[in-house]
Amino acid sequence: MRIPFLPIVPTGRMLLLLALLAPVAVVIAATAPTAWIIAPAAALTLLLLMSIDGWLAGSGIQIDLTFPDDAEVGQPAILRVTAQIERDSDAALPEASIGFEPRLGTRGVTNFRLRPTGTANGFSGTGAATPVRRGTGELHDLWLRWSGPLGLAVRQIHQPLDGRIRVWPDLSPVRSPVLQAFLRDSQFGIVARRIRGEGTQFEALSEYEPGMDRRRIDWKASARHTALYARENEAERDNQVVFAFDCGQSMCEPVDGLPRIDRAVSAALTSAYVALKGGDRVSLFGFADHPQLMTPFVTDTRAFHRLQSAAADLDYVPREPNYTLALATLAARLKRRSLIVLFSDFADPTSAQLMVESVERLVRHHLVIFVTMVDSELEDLAATPPDSMGDISIAVSADALARQRALVLTQLRRLGVNVIEAPHDKIGYQLIDLYLKTKRAEAIG
Repeated sequence: MRIPFLPIVPTGRMLLLLALLAPVAVVIAATAPTAWIIAPAAALTLLLLMSIDGWLAGSGIQIDLTFPDDAEVGQPAILRVTAQIERDSDAALPEASIGFEPRLGTRGVTNFRLRPTGTANGFSGTGAATPVRRGTGELHDLWLRWSGPLGLAVRQIHQPLDGRIRVWPDLSPVRSPVLQAFLRDSQFGIVARRIRGEGTQFEALSEYEPGMDRRRIDWKASARHTALYARENEAERDNQVVFAFDCGQSMCEPVDGLPRIDRAVSAALTSAYVALKGGDRVSLFGFADHPQLMTPFVTDTRAFHRLQSAAADLDYVPREPNYTLALATLAARLKRRSLIVLFSDFADPTSAQLMVESVERLVRHHLVIFVTMVDSELEDLAATPPDSMGDISIAVSADALARQRALVLTQLRRLGVNVIEAPHDKIGYQLIDLYLKTKRAEAIG
């Protein structure tokens, strides 16, 4: 885009100088009325200097904006502005400002300076938009301004934008070197193979050797061969794993700048990737006041993008979740015993009790893992030394809520639910550890 002429706009320095002329003019008028012409002459001189400064700033521009089509929530999306500015002198570096909707960043704007590119009249600079919610975010305005050598005037352009960035769930934990190294070195790593000696699925017979577990001896086969033979089993695969997300009001609350649901989605997709590598089948289930979606079971990492796309469509619902309807719907759709990983949170005893009752019915036929994030704000309120009666009231209320929370988690554990309560940056790895432990114990199928 090329603009042949841009208006000259006064800077803050110029306006300050003009403002300072007003009391000077009053003093001159009071002490030397015949010299009143000095103040208007000074003002005209400043305006002339501003015009010259604006002319020296440059009169032509070519500007381009490049941005990614896709970004991940919580991860910066790089916005690059390149410009060709015809300047007759070296002055302050150009400054760009890009406006976008709050989904792409809490402030809704990013400001940055452009640096010379080394080519004639070339400038380039990058800013970042860090999305805080999934969905499609719009870039709506671009401003670019640069001043003259005196700093009295700037050339400024405003360009409406029609750009869109699709915000996906954060998959940076999946791409992390730590997880990739773990998958490469684990027994069900990048290349899936049969794992003998564990599990309940019969694989083969082998001659019994000292040190083997005697319970593995197959006495009928040993009698037929007149020698001791032991059974070798294969670790079970093709287990069903369902990641269920509460998309209600409590999960929409932010933790460290991002909604809890987005933290949960990132942890779930990381664990889902590990489960797919282990030969299991994975599905996603989302609900709030009614069920939102349930994906078909994915059986291979090559179809992992389907889970990512489905997770991106999970909506933020500022209403209380209906655990009874949601978990009953989920149980009705599952035709075999499955591992259900439920991501949720609760703010009041009533909703918590309804959740416990619904999970109790689910535990009768399925293995359930309940994942919730540590409420650090609640802990800080309860632990902060009070300085006033209001602080005491807040601390007592926070402590009561923390006790109710601990009571609910204890009830879930008594039902046989595995509970994970950890900071948001640790729930993913703790979930992977618990999943692998459960898989080794053959507790899913």
